[in-house]
Amino acid sequence: MAAKPPARRLLTLLGLVVGLVASLGVAASAQDLSAADRSAIRGVIQSQVDAFRQDDGELAFSYASPAIRRLFGSSEIFMTMVQQGYQPVYRPRSFEFREIVTLHGQITQKVHIVGPDGRPVTAYYPMTQLPDGAWRIDGCYLQAPEEHQA
Repeated sequence: MAAKPPARRLLTLLGLVVGLVASLGVAASAQDLSAADRSAIRGVIQSQVDAFRQDDGELAFSYASPAIRRLFGSSEIFMTMVQQGYQPVYRPRSFEFREIVTLHGQITQKVHIVGPDGRPVTAYYPMTQLPDGAWRIDGCYLQAPEEHQA
């Protein structure tokens, strides 16, 4: 088995850290979400993607959860990670919201994306709700369809 490239190891580590942080939060269920919460979750994700399309790192970073903001520390570091490891999210050809599910005890929005290379992926966006009720993105995991996985 070949060693993972450094960027891939960083993304794997990030996924583990975000998963650990998420597991410490209060478990919520997607089925309990109101229509307003579902709309707010999709709005936050769409707003972040729109900010990526405009290369507005500061605005894109503002939609990240406090845990993600602490992990990266600055919008510049965050944007570098997105540009290097999340091209489908950074420059999607198409972006279609799917169902909201509960994964590992965390509300998670599924999105079907076709990346700039024409390949489809499913993005999983774990979400966290702030004390004021606002939703923020607590990570993003990309999964290629079975036929594209090595």
